[in-house]
Amino acid sequence: MPQSPVPVFEAADAIAADASVIVILKADGQALGPRAAALDEAAGGILSRACSTAAEAGACIDLVPPQGVAARRLIVLSLGKAETVSALSLAKAGGSLAAHLEDKGEDEATLVLDPLADISLSGAEILARVALGLRLRRYRLDLRNKRPVAAADKVWRLQLVGADKNALEAALTRTNAVAEGVEYARTLVNLPPNHLHPESFPSHLEPLRAAGIEVEVLDAGHLKELGMNAILAVGAGSVRAPKIAVLRYRGEGSGEQPLAFVGKGVCFDSGGLCIKGGEQMFDMKADMAGAAAVVGLLLSLARQKSPVHAVGVLGIAENLPSGTALKPREIITTGSGQTVEVFDTDAEGRLILADCLYYTATRFEPSAIVDLATLTYSVMRGLGSIFAGLFSTDDAIAAQMIAAGETVGERFWQLPLDRAYDEGLKSPLADLRHHAKDMEDGDAPYAAAFLRHFTEDRPWVHLDIAGKELAGEDRPLGREGATAFGVQMLEEWVQMNRKSA
Repeated sequence: MPQSPVPVFEAADAIAADASVIVILKADGQALGPRAAALDEAAGGILSRACSTAAEAGACIDLVPPQGVAARRLIVLSLGKAETVSALSLAKAGGSLAAHLEDKGEDEATLVLDPLADISLSGAEILARVALGLRLRRYRLDLRNKRPVAAADKVWRLQLVGADKNALEAALTRTNAVAEGVEYARTLVNLPPNHLHPESFPSHLEPLRAAGIEVEVLDAGHLKELGMNAILAVGAGSVRAPKIAVLRYRGEGSGEQPLAFVGKGVCFDSGGLCIKGGEQMFDMKADMAGAAAVVGLLLSLARQKSPVHAVGVLGIAENLPSGTALKPREIITTGSGQTVEVFDTDAEGRLILADCLYYTATRFEPSAIVDLATLTYSVMRGLGSIFAGLFSTDDAIAAQMIAAGETVGERFWQLPLDRAYDEGLKSPLADLRHHAKDMEDGDAPYAAAFLRHFTEDRPWVHLDIAGKELAGEDRPLGREGATAFGVQMLEEWVQMNRKSA
């Protein structure tokens, strides 16, 4: 799978004499620091003149150095106003720089940071966040056999100057781990459905084994033994039987009780017998974005050797129509023993999650369960393109996650999880309906209310990330295509949770 080579970030004490591209990181209203001032003097004051007017965060001011300056190009990367500099704005600035360097055909640069006043982040954190944005923006997957060689195919080498070397190297360890998790999650979502499906999915988990994560795959026979008839019913219309993949990472010094993450992994969702329209179906290879996010999260934790105990459970299936497909009004006995009356076969995700949540709660007894799923159209209609939906039985965890999302730019809005929604899930024949009685009602809270019945009263957060899995155009932190939405937020939350424990 051809991908852009991973950039090489190197901590340096000073600007190398032979640096060809020098990038000065500058906040508006801040005087040039000693390194930039020395360079400005050698360049006849072009840096100070370029910085004399305010520029928005992420703006790249390209300068041609005069004779006497060895570098071929000087770039001022604006960080915006000092009081608005944040982890997210720094990452976006790094993404803008990546696009600028690629456009200029550059494959190396020296990023220079002088001390900045009125900014609470350390120099190491500032440079690492810029590096993260640069790497995330550069990622791409290209399956063409014949394609032009571009700047994105070159190995980029970037020296980072202006922070304590040990602190910077530690920050870059986390940066590269997070980026690797995001990139791999994006790759899984970007893969076409003939490359990624229930039979091939386990082979795509090999990088996790290499990172020290235990991988266990439960096949259809095992699922049948466990009574997981809900996920089996969803996959009944496909020639490729469903599976559950169990991922387990135990960092050194972590406790016995894990954090658990459950991901919806529908590799293609046609809607089943309640088949989608053509336009609705085009992007349904991405209906496994929740599972991809769990994969990316655990990979990022393992790569940075985070001292946490985390479990991932992926419900993997295809939802296709055939003579053996799940039918409306069937009644299924789930792994929990509860019976469910099925209505819309295009609401298959909650059936998969029902079995996965119960299995996770009872096997691992986690301190908290988080599930991610591209679950409902109604959450997209209700929240638009800005927020994803969050439902939780624990308001403290919900608040932490929302704060973590704001830090990295993956925004969530808490929606109601009220017992009153159970009224819409009553069935005269089964323990539960799996879909609200009124099909025109906002479905997202009913889906959450349904899932709560399978959590065994564990602290639980349900993340409905429908509409966030793909981007239709390039953006500051990535190209068109898969976003890996949720990976950065959850990594940030895990670190917050670990520090507060």
